[in-house]
Amino acid sequence: MARREDCGDGARARQHVFLLPEYLKDASKKMKSGLMFVKLVNPCSGEGALYLFNMCLQQLFEIKVFKEKHHSWFINQSVQSGGLLHFVTPMDPLFLLLHYLIKADKEGKFQPLDQVVVDDMFPNCILLLKLPELEKLLQHVTEGKEIGKKKYYKYSKEKTLKWLEKKVNQTVAALKTSNINVGARVQSTAFFSGHHISSDKEEDYIRYAHGLISDYITKELSDDLSKYLKLPEDSASLPKPPSKVAAQRQKRNK
Repeated sequence: MARREDCGDGARARQHVFLLPEYLKDASKKMKSGLMFVKLVNPCSGEGALYLFNMCLQQLFEIKVFKEKHHSWFINQSVQSGGLLHFVTPMDPLFLLLHYLIKADKEGKFQPLDQVVVDDMFPNCILLLKLPELEKLLQHVTEGKEIGKKKYYKYSKEKTLKWLEKKVNQTVAALKTSNINVGARVQSTAFFSGHHISSDKEEDYIRYAHGLISDYITKELSDDLSKYLKLPEDSASLPKPPSKVAAQRQKRNK
C-alpha cells in the first residue's frame, strides 16, 4: 500500500493507493489494522459498491478502481505487475446517508435514524451510524426534532441544495489550488456536442465541479443542483468530467 496527499473538499486529505486482492470484492474482511472492506449502496447508481471503513478512526473511504491492460505500477520502492489499481480516499458519509434519507422521505414524516438507515441488501449500512459527529452532519440535510429524549429526522431538500452548493464551491477552490485547467476540456466537450456555452472561466469551474459532485448523488438531485447553481439547461446533456482516478492520472502525465 502507498500513501500520498491529495486534495478533497477544499482541504488536504490522505489518500491510499494499493492493489486489492480479488477475494475482497466478494466478502467483508476485517483486517488486523482495523480496516474493513464492505459493500454499501452507491448513492448515484443505487447499486452495490465497495467501501473501506477505518474502525479505529471511524472514517469512511471510497474505493475507485483503475484498470488497464499490460501495465505495471511503481508503489513505494517496488514494481507491481498488472493493470488493476485501487485508489482509496476519504469520503463524506453524508452522501451515503442522503440515499436513505431521500428514500425515507417518501413517507413524509419524521423518523428515528435507526429506522431510516436500514438496508436488507447492504446490512453493513449500520456502520454509518457509528461515525463521529453524525448529528452535526445531519443538520446540513435534515430537519430534526426531539420527543422524549429521542431524536427524529426528516429530509430537507432546501438544506441539501445549500450544502451541495458549498461542496461545489469547495471543489472549485480545490481545482484552482491544484492548478487544474478545466476550461479547455469543457469548451472542447461543448464544441463536439454541438452546444455553445459561455467562455466564462468561473462558470467552467462550477460546471466541472457540479459534474464531480454528481457522481455522489441521484440524477434528479443533480438536475436540481444544476438549476440551483443557475447553470444553463443544456449542461445536462454534456458528458460528465472524468473520474477522480482519471483526473489524477492525467495530472501525473503532465
